Amino acid sequence: MAGAGTAEQRLTDIVRLVASNVIAEVCSVYFLRGGEILELFATEGLKESAVHQTRLRVGEGLVGHIAATGMPLNLPNAQKHPKFVYRVETGEEDYQSLLGVPILRSGKVVGVVVVQNKTHRHYMEEEKESLQTVAMVLAELLGSGELLDPLEQQEATLERAATSRFEGVVFAEGMAEGVAVFHEPKIEVVKHLTDNIVQEKVRLDVALDALQKQIEDMMSAEDMRHQGEHREILDVYMLFAKDKGWKNKILDIIDTGLTAEAAVEKVQLDNRQRMQQMADPYMRERLSDLDDLANRLNRHLMGRVGTAASANLPEKVILVARNMGPADLLDYDREKICGVILQNGSQTAHVSIVARALGIPMVGNMEEALLEVAEGEQVIVNGIDGVVYFSPPPEILQSYQENIESRNVLLAKYAALRDKPAKTLDGVEVELMINAGLSIDMDGLERTGANGVGLFRTEFQFMVSESLPRVGPQADFYRDILEAANGKPVVFRTLDIGGDKPVSFLKRDHEANPALGWRAIRIAFDRPALLRYQVRALLKAAEGRELNIMFPMISDVTEFKMARDILNKEIDRQIKRKVTLPSKVKVGTMLEVPALIWQLDNLLPMIDFMSIGSNDLMQFFFACDRENAKLAGRYDPISPPALLMLKSIVDKCNEHQVPLTLCGEIGGKPVTALALIAIGFRRLSIAPASVGPIKMMIRSVNLADVESYMMGLLSRSDHSLRGLLTTFAKDHGIKI
Repeated sequence: MAGAGTAEQRLTDIVRLVASNVIAEVCSVYFLRGGEILELFATEGLKESAVHQTRLRVGEGLVGHIAATGMPLNLPNAQKHPKFVYRVETGEEDYQSLLGVPILRSGKVVGVVVVQNKTHRHYMEEEKESLQTVAMVLAELLGSGELLDPLEQQEATLERAATSRFEGVVFAEGMAEGVAVFHEPKIEVVKHLTDNIVQEKVRLDVALDALQKQIEDMMSAEDMRHQGEHREILDVYMLFAKDKGWKNKILDIIDTGLTAEAAVEKVQLDNRQRMQQMADPYMRERLSDLDDLANRLNRHLMGRVGTAASANLPEKVILVARNMGPADLLDYDREKICGVILQNGSQTAHVSIVARALGIPMVGNMEEALLEVAEGEQVIVNGIDGVVYFSPPPEILQSYQENIESRNVLLAKYAALRDKPAKTLDGVEVELMINAGLSIDMDGLERTGANGVGLFRTEFQFMVSESLPRVGPQADFYRDILEAANGKPVVFRTLDIGGDKPVSFLKRDHEANPALGWRAIRIAFDRPALLRYQVRALLKAAEGRELNIMFPMISDVTEFKMARDILNKEIDRQIKRKVTLPSKVKVGTMLEVPALIWQLDNLLPMIDFMSIGSNDLMQFFFACDRENAKLAGRYDPISPPALLMLKSIVDKCNEHQVPLTLCGEIGGKPVTALALIAIGFRRLSIAPASVGPIKMMIRSVNLADVESYMMGLLSRSDHSLRGLLTTFAKDHGIKI
């Protein structure tokens, strides 16, 4: 790279050097031109006449496939691959094996480098990593502008669509308008090579220390609401920041001659490629957290620590980012952030959870053109329909401003209902509880005036830990939750791990149907220490207070008895140790498995309360995977068979005088909640944001009229009763 000669001469020297060191007959480099065409720029082993003559479209052939996917390809017999394309001018018919990696610059594919051999061989992992390091060097050579005109390179970026309207996925509901602010300055590694490895390692140590101090400062900030501290997530960040394995990987790459920031970028790209291939959605979603941490470290290395959070922000900000970690969102002044747009992300990522908790509209999974929006441009975020507008015309802007104002008026009406009961016009009261799982969720209890926490999901603390959390930290966390509830009841659900909620300290085998497999109470019976430790912590946290505890995924009465026996053993242990017990321990179960419905006469006399987990129950009832996008909305819980099933549970619980709560998504929308109270539900546990709309609906209902109408609908054979119930509500002034 530092040698004499033109850029093309140096490129030719590089491919010769790579071919000899990887023990390959061929090394070739293709660069992207105009955003669509990959052109052969240099080769050792193929015909020299093919240079600048061989061209492939993105997606065409193996080279085009690597460019299209951004993923390495390691093939012992490349010609058998369905994407293989033979170009006669190259003379590559004798070469069988192929290793290719993308050349990435600023996260975008700008080329491909490949090596080939005549023999059938599978290249070693070390060879792939070496080739990826070479690709980073080639990206720097391309960035110098000596090989390709910078203007031509700019053509490779996606052009902005003719329309200013873009569609994405709603991560957090709401509407907002404001001006676009880029979350962080563009981090681009411009210097990849070093001749002072010792100095680079010192720079890394300094930057890691600064990163850890930055996280510590965030964790110790006093203003929890406006600084947005989320203790559990920041604990995970600190865990990653101090991880020796991460640091050692970076040090190993520095030893190859790369700068500290180039080494961080290399490890970041490796992690991204590995995690994007994982089938586990939870692990893929953690990618944004790791990206965030790597970007923070590189900002420390490059002296560009600040994000837009430290800038002088306008009054109404719409944050625009490729992705964000939750800690990044928590950096911002809550009073100024109106909405967030992400190029990537997911609904269950940590940053989405925090956005929902803070009430910030967020739309993600936008196309790459979204990031071409100009800083300071007017933006509308429709977090109801998942639509974003850039520089909207005056009529659209005015319409949305009116809608946002109307929504703000509606939210104010919800807030005004905070201290009023959820009581129907004919005097029937419905208890509204909230679902929670994080400390930050507890703010919703005070904000909404809900009656308590009907479902506290305890698994998050376990999912973010590399080892089984000790009893002490568990108890401290549960105690904080009880104190935040300020005397209102909290129902703790024991661990519901497994399925789509893995934990790092528990080995998982591949399961064809994880939702039906080794999860929740089934794991607890095979690993009883998990449940015993958790129950011990809950008993310790609730000393002198009432403790409500329920077991998930119970399939038969025997399983409940086994779980109750574990709880009783822990209570006996506390008594023998003369430890203060809770003032009262109430024990219940989740009803998620349909088989339990036919055992209620035996089960209900044994329990203090029951909660229906509607998400899983409906999934099993309809044999419909709730994660399958093709089946989304296919079956409606407001249908005669589903409502009849739910009503049978209500009737049994009433017969045995056992309190019943419905937890899950179907209780969180006014029209479905209307159906539920019409068939007898008197307690719903829902997201904090749903409390206001559901309370307003309940206070506008004459329940006797709805019950009479609903009884007539249950005998029908309709696929869904949603339309009929919606029409009834509108005709009778019910606010849905």
